[in-house]
Amino acid sequence: MTLAFVLLTLQASCRGGYNSCKQKIIDSNSIVDQTLQIPVGSNKRLVFSLSVPHAKILKSDPFLGLYLIEDKKGFKYPFRINNNLSLGKAAVDKTMAIEGKILKKQVGLNSFATFSEPLSVPALLTNSCCAIEGIVTGRGIIEKEYIQRFLQTDDTRYADIGIRVIDEKKRVVVSSIDPFMSKNPFKKGDCILELDGKRVMGSAALMREILFAKIGSCHKVKIKRGTQTLTITVVSKKRHSGGYKSDTYLEQYGWTFDKDLRIIKIAKESKKYGLNLGDRLIQVNGEKVKNQEDIAKNISNFKDYASLLFERDHFQFFVNVN
Repeated sequence: MTLAFVLLTLQASCRGGYNSCKQKIIDSNSIVDQTLQIPVGSNKRLVFSLSVPHAKILKSDPFLGLYLIEDKKGFKYPFRINNNLSLGKAAVDKTMAIEGKILKKQVGLNSFATFSEPLSVPALLTNSCCAIEGIVTGRGIIEKEYIQRFLQTDDTRYADIGIRVIDEKKRVVVSSIDPFMSKNPFKKGDCILELDGKRVMGSAALMREILFAKIGSCHKVKIKRGTQTLTITVVSKKRHSGGYKSDTYLEQYGWTFDKDLRIIKIAKESKKYGLNLGDRLIQVNGEKVKNQEDIAKNISNFKDYASLLFERDHFQFFVNVN
């Protein structure tokens, strides 16, 4: 079967194009206010929401705001994930379809994908056959690989090896490290060459491999550090932060921060540190911080313990963690 034949077959089977996708969204009631409620199977809907839906929840992913809920009414023609060759993509809602392309891939839980055109939110990213390519959110696009994994796996947790990475001059570079990971072997600036014997082609693919791995699995990572080439062995642990959860490396202590670095959630086991809801983090290891990126940038700069300066009702106090 030739590629041309495949393309013609796909074109013939999708003659309704994006107008039919728009109508399908309307008929299935897939967009409700600022949430997506997409029928994805027999009596099931995939929900994207920043608040917990009032429904029977079968499983959830708080990092990406995804829920699988029971749908007693059902929908005869549910959406599916696109696993075939795509002739194009469009962000589709109840009123329009905006065609374009992915400009930058989703890099793990820290950077969602970006699109070539301005988008309405929320919306579905689909091909012309109405198969799902992604979910359009206020932070960017959650790509289909993450949606597929969520729908197919019973364990919705993510794995972590203690690094965050970026693409820099066609290299994948460690931008920050988790200083609280026991004997974390990585250093900021390390260039990641291989993961488990496979060449690393970009930060998006690397972070998927790391996140989707089994927690507790062992990995060999080949890196370039200065003039040295090293192979590091690491064991993946449970990821605590990222996506729609704060990502400061301090979440493993049971603290969740808002965009202004105020604590909005404290786990029971973290009461011993004496922090209260509303306490604002203003300094990390002697450096002023204004956002979560500042925390990740400075959190590893310590020898014995991380020094955190908080403010509460104009009173400032230190909390030390290691």
